[in-house]
Amino acid sequence: MSNVLDILREQKEMGLKGNLYHITQINFAYNTNHIEGSTLTEEQTRYIYETNTLVLEDGNSQAKVDDIIETSNHFKLVDYMLEVADKTVTEDMIKEFHKILKTGTSNERKSWFNVGDYKALANEVGGNETSNPKDVASDMNKLLNWYNSLEKVRFEDIVKFHSDFEKIHPFQDGNGRVGRIIMFKECLKNNIVPFIILDKDKLFYYRGLNEYQHGGEEGYLTDTCLNAQDQYQKLIEKFIGNLK
Repeated sequence: MSNVLDILREQKEMGLKGNLYHITQINFAYNTNHIEGSTLTEEQTRYIYETNTLVLEDGNSQAKVDDIIETSNHFKLVDYMLEVADKTVTEDMIKEFHKILKTGTSNERKSWFNVGDYKALANEVGGNETSNPKDVASDMNKLLNWYNSLEKVRFEDIVKFHSDFEKIHPFQDGNGRVGRIIMFKECLKNNIVPFIILDKDKLFYYRGLNEYQHGGEEGYLTDTCLNAQDQYQKLIEKFIGNLK
C-alpha cells in the first residue's frame, strides 16, 4: 500500500476541503470525543473545523465549553501527530499529545490535574483499577521498551499496546483519546491502514478492552479494530483510489 502518511501530509498543506485529510479530521474529532461523552454532533464538529464557529441546532441547545475546546484541540492534535508520525513513540511525545488535547480546558485550572503530565491522583475505568500514580512512569517505561524493541510492528502489536496503555491509564483524563491517536500514528508509521473507532461501535470497543485486559481474550478488541480499519479503507478508496 502506498504511504497514506505522505498523502495526508500533502493534503494538509494543500488546505482544500473534501479530501481524505479533511474527512479524517472531522470523523476523528467527532467520534473519539463522542466516545468520551462530548455532546457535539457531527455537523457541529464539521462547522467548528470548517468555519471556527458553532451552530446550535435550535434555540434551546447548549454546548459545553470544554467540548468545543477539546474538539478544536483535537484538530491541532491530528496535525501534530502527522508531523511526528514517522518518529519513535516516546513518553515526551505522548505527554505532548495530552497537553495539546487538554490545553485551555477547565481541567487546566485544576492544580492537581497535570495537563501534559502523568496523573497525581489514583483513578479507575469501568470499575477496574489502573496503575497507581507512583507506578505510572515505570509502567509506561516498560510498555515503551517492549514496544520499541519490536523488529517489525504488526497490527496486533498496536492493538496490544493500546490495551496495555489504557490499563495503565497514565493521565487523569483523556487517556482514551490519547491512546486512539497513538494507534492511528503507529499504523501510519508502519504503513498499516489506520483506523478510527466509531462512536456507534464504542460498546464493542469497551467490551474488547475489558476482555483483553482482564481475560486475556484478544479477538474481540482486534476484530473491533479490524472493522474500523475496513471503514477507513473505504475512505481511502473513495478519496484516493485503490492504492497498491
